[in-house]
Amino acid sequence: MRRSVRFWANLLISVCVMSLIATTGWSQSLTWLGTLGGRSSAASGVSADGRVVVGDSHNAAGQPRAFRWTSDGGMQDLGTLGGGFSWASAVSADGSVVVGEAINAAQQYRAFRWENGVMQELGTLGGSQGRAWGISADGRVVVGRTSNASGQSRAFRWTVDEGLQDLGTFGGNSSVAYSISADGRVVVGRAADVTGRQYAFRWENGSMQNLGTLPNGGESWASGVSADGRVVVGCAYNAARQIRAFRWAQGIMQSLGTLGGSESWAYGVSADGSVVVGWAHNAMGSQRAFRWTESGGMEDLNITYASLLTNGSGLKVAFAISPDGRYIVGVGINAATGRYEAFLLDTGFPLRGDVDRNGCVDDADLLRVLFEFGGRGYRNEDLNWDGRVDDADLLQVLFNFGSGC
Repeated sequence: MRRSVRFWANLLISVCVMSLIATTGWSQSLTWLGTLGGRSSAASGVSADGRVVVGDSHNAAGQPRAFRWTSDGGMQDLGTLGGGFSWASAVSADGSVVVGEAINAAQQYRAFRWENGVMQELGTLGGSQGRAWGISADGRVVVGRTSNASGQSRAFRWTVDEGLQDLGTFGGNSSVAYSISADGRVVVGRAADVTGRQYAFRWENGSMQNLGTLPNGGESWASGVSADGRVVVGCAYNAARQIRAFRWAQGIMQSLGTLGGSESWAYGVSADGSVVVGWAHNAMGSQRAFRWTESGGMEDLNITYASLLTNGSGLKVAFAISPDGRYIVGVGINAATGRYEAFLLDTGFPLRGDVDRNGCVDDADLLRVLFEFGGRGYRNEDLNWDGRVDDADLLQVLFNFGSGC
């Protein structure tokens, strides 16, 4: 009993101190990440805290190379598997593990997993080609595509302990896995049926579920999945044969519309499935990066964050979003350099430590972490997305207590 009282007393004292030094308000920023010396770059993944971004950039020799950018060290060339080219697709929650595709010494495209400066080739299912597209939060499970002995593309799931697993198809001869849930259990992508038509799939426990398409539409592709695997995003043809971004949940595929134009595509989704990003055409037919929420619908990031853009600059595609929905990465036009460049958009919301996303780090956030303390699994209370609700998450609330209130 005495220890419990002492704990709460110390906790309340800490809260009072932190509330006095906490800053208020939202801090928004747009960072152009530059290149590796070449003409362009694009960002495809971001860590949970927004401090690590991955993607690809041309180097001074004009070769595309996978990069890992950090807020402290800038853009790092991750190298290749012995060939000239590489591309990074995704990054673990803590930013330490990167996956993608690279050419080996035999000039074959192979899936890779990079960690601690070492690029590991993940092999194939008997063929010569492969690419890693998605990664679990802890970096131990990777998904993508590889070829089998017949040269057919197959969606794969790779684990540190078990290696490559063929996820199959809907009876056709090809499939690709694009994303994976935080715990590595649910995989999404596209797979062909016996007629060769491609459909979005959701794979779990050895079973591949066909997510269908939009009403009276055609093929579909799944590009992203929520942390718990219950929400899937991607694109599908509608009845007019136009590509439309979709959000699938509880068995229903919902078209997210456009920005006034004809087509759209969703790539990334927040951990709780409430925020979706991608690209859409506006009324003038221009490609624009978008963010979609259930309450606000689809918004043009170029309009919402116009104050962060210089004249002539624009955000073209949003490829990924952090688990909490705060950080968005993709590619745009940087007017200052006159080139397509990777960008990191810090929307400033939610604030660090704001578990319930109401714009104020307060008692409610503190209590949510305390009630879930010691729990396992990826959820909003797991603020650093390491799969555990522990001291690190509690301290994040305490250090930011009072922000936004």
